[in-house]
Amino acid sequence: MKIALIGYGKMGKAIEEEIQRLAETSPKKNAPTVVTIFDEHNAKDLTPKYLQRADVAIEFTTPHTAYNNILKCFEAGIPVVCGTTGWTDKLPELQKICKKQKQALFYASNFSIGVNLFFEVNRKLAKLMNKHPQYEVSLHEIHHTEKKDAPSGTAIVLANDIVKKIKRKEKWVNKKTKVAAQLEVLSYREKDVPGIHIVNYDSEFDSIQIQHSAHSRRGFALGAIQAALWLKGKTGYFDMKDMLEL
Repeated sequence: MKIALIGYGKMGKAIEEEIQRLAETSPKKNAPTVVTIFDEHNAKDLTPKYLQRADVAIEFTTPHTAYNNILKCFEAGIPVVCGTTGWTDKLPELQKICKKQKQALFYASNFSIGVNLFFEVNRKLAKLMNKHPQYEVSLHEIHHTEKKDAPSGTAIVLANDIVKKIKRKEKWVNKKTKVAAQLEVLSYREKDVPGIHIVNYDSEFDSIQIQHSAHSRRGFALGAIQAALWLKGKTGYFDMKDMLEL
């Protein structure tokens, strides 16, 4: 399968490295290959002509460019896997366009298999904790200093799920808070941290904590490649729940 990489930052490079590893271990005819790469230096070449060299595009860019990049993939008629975070207020609009034009879009705030299982654990625990108001819940996330958005897309998914399940929380805020109806989400940026997400439940008597720590970007990269392989030949909007059948 031929892949176009849109974005060549840390994730784009990690995906290319994993594709190269797969090429060394997979039968030649089945191995995915990168046929074109787009970044800020050749953004003008992001046109249907060049995109159509690929069977599918994988998009990891910035919150300001992701929306238009996906529209360009739709124009070219190729499926697109997107992992850019910080722009998803426009995602419902893209879902409608995708359905109307019979295109294919796969979006995830995090492509790690472990993180998506962590999402399920978080939902289950939040549902249980809804009945136990003595526990105060908070969320912390730590990422590398080059990450442009805060909180992370993964933290937003975790926070939204907690607010949905725990009725005493009306919304989340990305700061310290003493307002009982607000879920406190704190973001930290440290050098060379791929991603850590921690959900804390604290009471006067004890504490419960669940945590996911990424050891490298390889898990994210492999998940994005797996999504691209899975998406080929499909139409519609999909996410990790669809692929993992959660």
